[in-house]
Amino acid sequence: MERVLRRIAVEIVERNKGLERVILLGIQRRGVYLAARLREMLREAEKVKVPSGELDITLYRDDISVLSDQPVVHSTSVPGDITGKKVVLVDDVLFTGRTVRAALDAITDLGRPERVQLAVLVDRGHRELPIAADYVGKTVPTSRSENVEVRVKELDGEDRVVICERTGGTESGVEA
Repeated sequence: MERVLRRIAVEIVERNKGLERVILLGIQRRGVYLAARLREMLREAEKVKVPSGELDITLYRDDISVLSDQPVVHSTSVPGDITGKKVVLVDDVLFTGRTVRAALDAITDLGRPERVQLAVLVDRGHRELPIAADYVGKTVPTSRSENVEVRVKELDGEDRVVICERTGGTESGVEA
């Protein structure tokens, strides 16, 4: 996981020709931890402190009514105005694209960035919306009957990506 994140960090610097006006926004939950790791790797490699924040997209989801009667809302914390900035959204798994669509809606409420890019640890395919990541750690072909779980040591006690069979629930699935 660390090697993949280091590669993504280098790609972010290269594609943006440095880190001027770059902001990292981790999508709650595991994207927040991945964004923090990227921020630290960029600080070490480029000697630049990249602003970063947390984005909760719960209330922007188009499937909020099927998630639960009382959805858990996490914090949104953005380091200042994002207008005119290069925002890099960071998430753990890209699946249907609906989480990213919700994140784009949330960002629109916060300002008008110059550009929005997407960095994901795992792209598992099965897109329902025309969304693609700019930075992909690993592309992992999966079936819709499988689930991809990213575990991070800060939250789960270990760094690991696990593919497992879906138990119950809906075939269309819900992104992490």
